[in-house]
Amino acid sequence: MNQIKLPLKVLAVALMSQLVISNPAYSETFHPKANELELLWKVVDHDIGENIFLGSLTITNNGTETLSDKDWSLYFSSVRPPASVLPSDNIDGINARKQMLDQNVLLKNADDAASGDYFVLEPVAGFKPILPGESREIMITAQYWQMLKNDSPSGFHIAYNGQAPHAISVDVMMDPSDPKQTRQSINDNMPVQTAQLRFTENNAEKSQVSVQHQVVPQLQAAELKDGAFLTLLGWTASIKAPESLHNEALYLQSSLKDLMKGDFPINATEPNMAGVINLTINPLLDTDADGVADKEGYRLDIDPFNGITIEGKDASGVFYGIQTLRQLIPNDVYQSSVSANKMQHAVLPAMTALDAPRFEYRGMMLDVARNFQSKETIFKLIDLLAYYKINKFEMNVANDEGWRLEIPGLPELTEFGAKRGYDLSETKMLHTFMGSSNEFNTGDGIEGKPKNIIEANNGVKPDFQGFEIAQQNFLGKGWGYYTTEDFKDILKYAADRHIDVILEYDFPAHARAAIKAMEYRYNKYKETDLVEANRYRLIDPLDKSEYYTPQFYTDNIVNPSLDGTYAFLEKVISETKAMYDAVPSAEITRLHGGGDELPHLGPNEWWAKSPAIQQNPETAGKTDAELFDYFFMRWVSIINQNGFKMASWGDVLTHNGTGNVDYGELYPIFWNNVWGWGNEHQAYVFANKGYDVVLSHATNLYFDLAYNKHPDEVGYHWAGYTDTKKAFEYRPFNIYANGKIDKLGNPVEWNPNWVSLTEEGKRNVVGLQGQLFSENSKSPEIMEYLVFPKLLGVAERAWVTNMPAELPIDQSGKTPMDQAWDTFSNTLGQFALSKLEYIQPVDIYEQLPPQHGVNYRIPLPGAVVDAGKLKINTRFPGLRNQYSLDGGSTWLPYYAPVDVNHAGTIKTRSVTVSGRNSRTEAVQQ
Repeated sequence: MNQIKLPLKVLAVALMSQLVISNPAYSETFHPKANELELLWKVVDHDIGENIFLGSLTITNNGTETLSDKDWSLYFSSVRPPASVLPSDNIDGINARKQMLDQNVLLKNADDAASGDYFVLEPVAGFKPILPGESREIMITAQYWQMLKNDSPSGFHIAYNGQAPHAISVDVMMDPSDPKQTRQSINDNMPVQTAQLRFTENNAEKSQVSVQHQVVPQLQAAELKDGAFLTLLGWTASIKAPESLHNEALYLQSSLKDLMKGDFPINATEPNMAGVINLTINPLLDTDADGVADKEGYRLDIDPFNGITIEGKDASGVFYGIQTLRQLIPNDVYQSSVSANKMQHAVLPAMTALDAPRFEYRGMMLDVARNFQSKETIFKLIDLLAYYKINKFEMNVANDEGWRLEIPGLPELTEFGAKRGYDLSETKMLHTFMGSSNEFNTGDGIEGKPKNIIEANNGVKPDFQGFEIAQQNFLGKGWGYYTTEDFKDILKYAADRHIDVILEYDFPAHARAAIKAMEYRYNKYKETDLVEANRYRLIDPLDKSEYYTPQFYTDNIVNPSLDGTYAFLEKVISETKAMYDAVPSAEITRLHGGGDELPHLGPNEWWAKSPAIQQNPETAGKTDAELFDYFFMRWVSIINQNGFKMASWGDVLTHNGTGNVDYGELYPIFWNNVWGWGNEHQAYVFANKGYDVVLSHATNLYFDLAYNKHPDEVGYHWAGYTDTKKAFEYRPFNIYANGKIDKLGNPVEWNPNWVSLTEEGKRNVVGLQGQLFSENSKSPEIMEYLVFPKLLGVAERAWVTNMPAELPIDQSGKTPMDQAWDTFSNTLGQFALSKLEYIQPVDIYEQLPPQHGVNYRIPLPGAVVDAGKLKINTRFPGLRNQYSLDGGSTWLPYYAPVDVNHAGTIKTRSVTVSGRNSRTEAVQQ
């Protein structure tokens, strides 16, 4: 790293740190109450060195007592660690520690293990007390960069004299127009989103959408019947289905009752007629006339005289035909379904549709380890996945920050590993991560937290259409887990919707919650039964190996030489198998064993200083790479012997640069295609070698990446920014065409080492997976905001066979892909998003409380002032736009350009059919 340019700034710091606002009397006896302290975090300058930036934390004392020069500790989490925790020989760390001492403070890791994103700020000799009414600005050099507000420090709490800490709220300030705050380096050419930029990007005009494209994903083929319609009457309609389709019939019945008045009785012998929906299976169904029956395919026929027929190649095909029928029901029926005047009929186009998926694997991964989501939230998400014909749901239930599934016989995993809080030595729970512990509840050792989300959000009800300050003030479920019964319920709920649940247990790295839980178990038994204490122990306590993960952990890798490691894994997997066995409808398919990130740590010293490694004849003398292979072959064996197929991250195959290690049957998921990192082509390499590959490329398919570069967006940006269009335009068989610009907005250069897919390789790409890691998904609303409508783009690419071409370019300068996006954006604006406003989980067995709607991201409109006229457009034609000429006091609907020559502050926003708003933004005149 380069040395930071600090001398002049340090001089300024010395002056700024003495900033005061008034000078009342000073008391040495008492401290201000935590709720009398106010914190403000600001980004100051990214131009101080490579991979570091300057921020400031202002402490304001609004109390009547003085914040003294000693005996207090201010704790917080930060995904941008202070540079002062860097190693002793690191020049940035040396300068940052001097910077802190020049301000008479110490900034270091908070927990005893010095592992993770938890830090503490403390005064040292010479610190000038902060008197009542005073403010003190402390300059902090942090690692990497901060582009978004949710990158800020979070979860602040202060402890006096070693007593229990109390929460302090923080506010965040970033200026989108200041390049020092929003440009991470001189090479950063990614523009900050503005109304003017969006106006140039929103180039899809509102147009008529054919019936084939009114459904997401679009239909393979659809033909209207001479403009005829079928009116489905709720009070006379019925469902005809054989016993083999009873589950699908119940689902259809429940979904129709949600939307319309009527009972929709199920009768297996009903004759076909106008009011009957006939469900049937034809195992020979060939939707594309290629002579081969199409798995999961269906034919939907809507006829004014013969009613509705859904014919599937299999039960899954029938189920997907039901989803198409649901999406063809008009928007106004959805809208009335949540009112007291639910409609009694739905007018449907008379038509025939033929449809089948492109890929057998159409997946979504949700991380519930970092921030937990309730069973009810999972049910709702599963319903939405089914609505868009997604058939795989991966749940990451075990990671560094939490263990979220009860394992009989290992209660410590949830007694300890499912909790986070103020526990510096981690004797009762994991220490806090990402600013979240037990949210607004007690038990985590932090007192005085906000009582609810409105209080955490500075008294304002959050809209969850972007950043909310509650995200930094204890929002987020660090506590929580699924009981075995909960998980069985999830398995059945998903199976009823033709979705396979794939659990992920990430090993050998990302295992900190499991490691610490088993140390908790060890300490319970060590005095009375040392054999039992060591039975499931995962670490060698004498191991002095040093490493530092991307999440700043120093102790999250299990030891591959210990019997306890494999006994633990066998116990976890056998108990997991028992849960699947208890749900007959749940298919045992894949189990994800992780394997990521550790292969990329450098220098490699994962286990090099472990005495236990050398004492075990099977591991003695092996390199770290060889130890990884040794571990993973045993891990694969455990999973296979319990009836699962082993899925893993693609890192497992790329860690030694050859991929020649034979792990047995392995199903890799490739995520790392970040442009410029050198791994862009690896998925194709291994597909060509014969592996069944799932593509989950971060640049297009990671939902946890922010939609765009604006401080008020939510998410991460380490791989760039990902919106619905990038998901829609993803090209599975030509990923290099996806790479127009890199994460800094610079053109991607072709690498001659990139390989293309062979024809066999194409056959080995079995599907796609959208992914949401949950560092920033601190509520169900934020989760939905990040997933929707991006998921619709992934669903389209995973299902639809025909991929729009790159050429030719038409007279308007648009490619076939551009034209396809125009159609898709109209589909969303005119049909799909309106339905998401009112959609309800299909509660077949009445398990859920009443709920409707999805907190999808409402796109901000584009806007310019041209020759004194305000012009507005939208990302998804069909959404309504509004404008204000008085800074937001009054709002008017936008229909055509508006004269704004004498206007005040101009603001714009988008509005949904239910009246929800996007964020507002000022328009430059």
